[in-house]
Amino acid sequence: MIVLDQENKIFTLHTQNTTYQMKVDQYHVLEHIYYGARIDNCDLSGLIKCGERSFSPNPDEAGRNRDYSLDVMPQEYSTCGVGDFRLPSIELELPGGSHTADLRYEGFHLEKGKYKLEGLPGFHGMENEAETLVVLLKDSAARIAVEMYYGVFEDFDLITRAIRLVNEGTETIRVCRCASLCLDFTRSDLDLITFNGHHLMERCLDRGPVRPGIQSVGSVRGISSHQHNPFVMICDHDADEDRGMCYGAMLLYSGNFEAAVECSQYENSRLVMGIHPYHFCWTLEPAGTFTAPETAMVCSPDGFGQMSRQYHKAIRKHLLRDPYQYERKPVLVNNWEATYFDFDADKLVDIAREAADLGIELFVMDDGWFGSRNDDNSGLGDWQVNREKLPGGLEALVPCVKDLGMKFGIWMEPEMVNEDSDLYRAHPDWILRVPGRAPSRGRGQLVLDFSRKDVRDHIYDQMKAVLGSADISYIKWDMNRSLTDVWSAGLPAGRQGEVYHRYVLGVYDLLERLHCDYPYILIEGCCGGGGRFDGGMLYYTPQIWCSDDTDAIDRLRIQYGTSFCYPVCTMEAHVSAVPNEQNGRFTPLETRGITAMSGAFGYEMDLGKCTEEEKRKIRRQVETYKKHYNLIHDGDYYRLSSPLQDSSYTAWEQVSAGQKEALVNVVMGCTHSAPPFRTLRLKGLNPSFQYQVDGIGETYSGGELMKAGYPLPQIRGDYPAFQVYLKAVG
Repeated sequence: MIVLDQENKIFTLHTQNTTYQMKVDQYHVLEHIYYGARIDNCDLSGLIKCGERSFSPNPDEAGRNRDYSLDVMPQEYSTCGVGDFRLPSIELELPGGSHTADLRYEGFHLEKGKYKLEGLPGFHGMENEAETLVVLLKDSAARIAVEMYYGVFEDFDLITRAIRLVNEGTETIRVCRCASLCLDFTRSDLDLITFNGHHLMERCLDRGPVRPGIQSVGSVRGISSHQHNPFVMICDHDADEDRGMCYGAMLLYSGNFEAAVECSQYENSRLVMGIHPYHFCWTLEPAGTFTAPETAMVCSPDGFGQMSRQYHKAIRKHLLRDPYQYERKPVLVNNWEATYFDFDADKLVDIAREAADLGIELFVMDDGWFGSRNDDNSGLGDWQVNREKLPGGLEALVPCVKDLGMKFGIWMEPEMVNEDSDLYRAHPDWILRVPGRAPSRGRGQLVLDFSRKDVRDHIYDQMKAVLGSADISYIKWDMNRSLTDVWSAGLPAGRQGEVYHRYVLGVYDLLERLHCDYPYILIEGCCGGGGRFDGGMLYYTPQIWCSDDTDAIDRLRIQYGTSFCYPVCTMEAHVSAVPNEQNGRFTPLETRGITAMSGAFGYEMDLGKCTEEEKRKIRRQVETYKKHYNLIHDGDYYRLSSPLQDSSYTAWEQVSAGQKEALVNVVMGCTHSAPPFRTLRLKGLNPSFQYQVDGIGETYSGGELMKAGYPLPQIRGDYPAFQVYLKAVG
């Protein structure tokens, strides 16, 4: 709900549990007043205090009033070069050479429903689901207008923000920085939580106090990266899963980004988030526009768990465009770890036949089916079927798989090219490559210049020919290297600072074309696993391969960190063989299944090598996943313990919307002699309900399970796991 006090120029955004307020002050600066627990019918501008601060300049309008300085005022969108020395939201290079930006309030308007951003991903909402506030700021000297968009999803405690710049002058301006979010706090006793890692161990939670100066995470790799995720949290020092104030900020962007927090000299804090200014410079012609990507904020006065559940609900309903939104996704098997590049049509059909017998419903053919692709040094860019491996092409293979009662999916890596390919030999100028320099290679491949429409059109024409040749239900879109040698032959020298961003826009453009032309195809995102796991990609690919690390114990940490923002249904998770390919660990098949079941479930192994006992277990896993699919994917998610802190076990829980069902998942750690007896306190249940265990077992009250706990069984061996299904009775 958006409430306007036009007389006092106060804008208040209410959600179910939070309030966000801003006010235009006497000098037409848009001040940030409050963001926190909901407070109705109030003017909170008295929270902002002014006083003379030495070496903090005063704007011209203030005259001799030394109490007022932008250097200490909380602002909705911070300026540059006019007295605020903290993190700027915007930086312009003006025709005269200055880099100043001074923004003052000009007006506003309201819209029903959620605003849309051309060429960029964003949350979506109809007129009865969301509201939009647009606030206009202007720099009269630079003749730049800043349109600030606020989307309010009341039921989800979600507020989105986006920025659009308009050059209203007659001369060209260069945009050197245009952040998507500026959020000021009049305090510094806060913690910053980021989600960091590397390839094979992504999105591990890191927490520490906000310190004087600037702390930041980000990426200059051309992708959102394995190293740092474009989602951060700021919270009370004592905030935890169930209590304390916390704020989440997610950038819906898949390229270079920066999230920076500054604690100022006067113990105020500022979060600025958006496109990384590294090698970014956008030329804005007269009447030209530039749109910064969207951010999505959730404030929870009741700890991390409530924040996560609000993000999960909002993402599922208002971000994902999933062809399986109203039906169960198929359980899949991927042939990669079973065959790598060494396969033919008969071997693929054999894997599919084994899978179909186990209740698996989708066969995905991974890398190696096209061009001269027998290893990772050739073939990328030539998206035609290798008919030595697959005689008769997909026209012959796909019906064989479908005759088994299975759907068919395919792996593609559209953004890349090998030098040993017909595409590269015909168009060597289509890659990102700095003139006069030899390019860097990653995984033996180069990066196609997706900032160019002619390059994208050529790739898309090839993809359409493949998709039109057979009944294909699924695409795994991979991307296996970071961007280097970022220079485009399609842009003049003065606009090379646009290439990183135009590349991301090009990826979005091709994905949007796929979505429009093939809305029934499920697209899974992948970037060496989790290197581009962000809200921007989820708008186009409603599930993402969570990590190339398929070890169940490592995945506990990866999926735990991912769950703070992203729902279970977005995390592609597979059962793989042991010893695990990435770390050599042996874990029980039950443990691998339970861990992978808290995701978009599938298998990544040679099922033909499984024993009959293993096949029986796989059938039970598939049946369990199908039985509890709605509970797993749509239920409220509760983290019951942390794999980072409690080595004896890791536990999580899904609870149905009506609290009638719950699924508790527990993975034990290394076994020790004479272990203690433990109880696990559950969450999210109705204290007055009676819950029966697994439909036949003992009965407990919800209050008993949440306050006293459920007694954990003692199981021998390393890394055992079990599930407990609870259903309300009576």
